[in-house]
Amino acid sequence: MFTKKSRYLLAVALVSFGPMARATEGGGSIYSPGAENYTCCAVPPPGLYGLAYGEYYTADSFRGNDGKEVPIPGFGVRATVLVPRVVWIPKQQLLGGSMAFHALLPLVNLNVKAAGASQTKTGIGDATVGAALGWHLSPNLHTLIGIDAFIPTGSYNKNDLANIGRNYWATQAIVGLSYINPRGFNGDLKIMYTFNSINRDTNYRSGQELIIDYTAGYAVGHGWILGVGGYLYQQTTDDRQGGNVVLNNRGRALAIGPSIKYDSGKGWFATLKYEFETDVRNRTEGRALWLKAVVPF
Repeated sequence: MFTKKSRYLLAVALVSFGPMARATEGGGSIYSPGAENYTCCAVPPPGLYGLAYGEYYTADSFRGNDGKEVPIPGFGVRATVLVPRVVWIPKQQLLGGSMAFHALLPLVNLNVKAAGASQTKTGIGDATVGAALGWHLSPNLHTLIGIDAFIPTGSYNKNDLANIGRNYWATQAIVGLSYINPRGFNGDLKIMYTFNSINRDTNYRSGQELIIDYTAGYAVGHGWILGVGGYLYQQTTDDRQGGNVVLNNRGRALAIGPSIKYDSGKGWFATLKYEFETDVRNRTEGRALWLKAVVPF
């Protein structure tokens, strides 16, 4: 049977973007590591842009603090997420850089099963709004700084096995770098640091998190870039429950896999990535398929 602690650990929460299920409370995160791909940190020309992220995530193991699999009979997580996102770039500049504002709201289908129990939820996840300031350092090199706010709009019940909301607010500081070359190397780093507030239903505050989404690839012609992508996740401070430190529950993970991009040359492009999680601590270990499309209005 589930122990109380095991059931608590498996109350996996799923959100987006800034999508996913994964120690923080329940082994989850307000941001879905690995969401970004090529050209993530180059602010486009002024205008309105529509983006769509899709993720399919599966996991059949949960790793403990020692990296070993926690023996939970029949454990599994399956998540399908669609994330519409709108980005507005005004014509005005600030400090010599381009301003950017964005908002997104994920649509989530989540199934969690363990020890003979199973639960599925479908609905709206936690919303994200944010602002950024970007500079074009050269025709190829681009950088930005930004801040995102995560809003607890997703459904949550502390007694449920599956939750598509985290039930707390969070803020995330962002620094990004993109190198874009249609005839050579392409690389991206999006570095994020997350500050989580308290979940008042459980009196639990998840620790702070460092997340780095990355890609590296080479342009092979006709708009195609082939390479690899993934993320690095490291929880940097301890969780607290009722004001007391929760020991030996810091999350960690590394993900890598093939990543491709197609640029139509007509203003829209799409990326596709399949990543495998490894070196996991206090989180689920699984695989994710990511699709991202960008279209100017």
